[in-house]
Order: sequence, then C-alpha cells, then structure tokens
Amino acid sequence: MVRIGYTMMTEQAGPRELVSHVVAAEQAGFDFSVISDHAFPWLESQGHSPYAWSVLGAAAQATSRIPLMTYVTCPTFRYHPAVVAQKAATVQILSEGRFRLGLGSGENLNEHIVGGGWPAAHVRLDMLEEAVDIIRRMFTGAYVNHHGAHFDVENARLWDLPDQPPPLGIAVSGPRSCALAGRHGDLVIATEPKPELLRQFDENGGAGKPRIGQLPVCYDRDREAAVARAHDQFRWSLGGWKVNAELPGPTGFDQAAQYVRPEDVAAAVPCGDDVEAFVDAVRPYAEAGFTEVALVQIGGDRQQPFLEWSEATLLPALRTL
Repeated sequence: MVRIGYTMMTEQAGPRELVSHVVAAEQAGFDFSVISDHAFPWLESQGHSPYAWSVLGAAAQATSRIPLMTYVTCPTFRYHPAVVAQKAATVQILSEGRFRLGLGSGENLNEHIVGGGWPAAHVRLDMLEEAVDIIRRMFTGAYVNHHGAHFDVENARLWDLPDQPPPLGIAVSGPRSCALAGRHGDLVIATEPKPELLRQFDENGGAGKPRIGQLPVCYDRDREAAVARAHDQFRWSLGGWKVNAELPGPTGFDQAAQYVRPEDVAAAVPCGDDVEAFVDAVRPYAEAGFTEVALVQIGGDRQQPFLEWSEATLLPALRTL
C-alpha cells in the first residue's frame, strides 16, 4: 500500500497557516508530510515564501504523530552544509525522531539570492555530493574539518544530536543524480512517476530503500474553479525540471508559461471532486514502485476543504492502491 502524504507548500501560504494545515492533515489521517524550502514563489500569484525551517520547528511542536520532511532543501548555495546539518539535527530532536532531510541540487529561483552564480548541472551535483558527505560527518557528533573542491568546514561540531540522525533523501531527475542517490541516500525523491529513475537508483545501491513522489492536485466542488486556480498558480510546473531549475524569478516563469492553456494544466493535474480522477493520477506512482506520494493541494486558501474531503473520501479510496 502506498503511503499518502500532505505538502506544506511554502509558496502559497504564510507560516501560521502552514502550521495549522499540517495539524489538520495529521488529524485527517495523512501518513506523512513534506515542506518546500523556497526563497521565492514560482509565480507572483502564489504570493508567499516563509522560512521553511521556522515552520518545521513550529510544526514539530504542534503535531505529535505525522512525520515531517523537507522536499527539498538545497545544501549548497543559500545554506552551507554544516548549517543544514545543525538545522536538521535540531528539528529531529524537536519532532522526537519524526524528521527526514530531503536534499537536492536546487533551483536558480531560490539560490540566486546569495549572488554566487548558477553553475552547470554537473557542477551542482558535485557540490551536492560533497555537501552530503559533510552532513553525514556532522551527524556523527565528531569535530569536522573539511577543505574540498566547493566547501570548507573549520572545526565544526554539533552539540545537540538526536538519538538517531534524520534519514537523508536525495532528489533525482536523471542517471547521474540517481547514481548519487543510490550511493549516498537513505531514500529517493522524484516528482515524476518514471520507472527508469527507480531502476537506476536500485542499480546504484538503492534497492529496498523508500522512494517518495509528489503530485499536484486541485480539489474543488466546482471543477471550472479548480481548473482556473490550477492554471493561475501551477502552470509553471508543465515546463519540466530542466527549465524550472534554471529560471531566476517569478517573472521568468510567468513568461515561460504564457502559452500554457487551462486545458493543458487540467490534463496534467486532477481538478474537481471526482475521486477516481485523483486515484488514477496517483496510480502511475504506485505502478512505478513508489512507496510514498505527497499530494500538493493547489491554493493556499483551499486547504481545509481539501483536508476534509481527503479524510472522508480521498484517503479511503487511495488506501486501495
């Protein structure tokens, strides 16, 4: 059975709202939760981007059961990997062992703010691999000194360590990132239900490890309203990650998606209240071998109706997969 998760999407809601949403998701029966870690929204119409780690600290205290996870944090530009290790260890303690650290090579949208430039994808993956090594070493509690190709760590140590370090998830989109995830990750993260990604992960040491996908949905009793909202706030997602990783701001995403029609979004995102359409959208993940799928309800002000419908209708239907 595929575990079904809830996404705290920082691009579309403020910090207090995000915490209240995950509390309601726990009450509704979701199996886990994830949070995006952004400096910018994808589109100005989304309108938010609070600091994910403050939200995680509050969520850890406001909930008692639901696992928490970053989906995903880039540990190479805005954040130094030693700082990511400290943050993750602290959230693991606050949540009493419910935290998983999802990592990725980042998007220009969020990482450009520190003025470090935006290197080619192969360089970003080299940086991610070095960062993962630093984070693992920090989790041991030993003093860490590191002088590598991309990062320096000088006599660093974590003084507050959880009983168990948070598992590391690594986001993938192609063969090289799958190989990295298989070698260094405790789980794999992907946003598309492509079996080849999981096969490449398994071939590089990932066999038997959890694999987590994500799916945008747009629940509304009025399907036309759902399609309009999905088009307004999520048309950027049809560009694919090779495009989405490169654009520097919401204006660029707006221009890149200017020819995406509402019907294009509706073909990619289940909209309305037909539960079978939502189940059919999750099914490819289950068939590809994903063990968990986190749903993203589009519209920051439309979370409560979605959560109520999920508890009564959607989650029972998805439990059959």
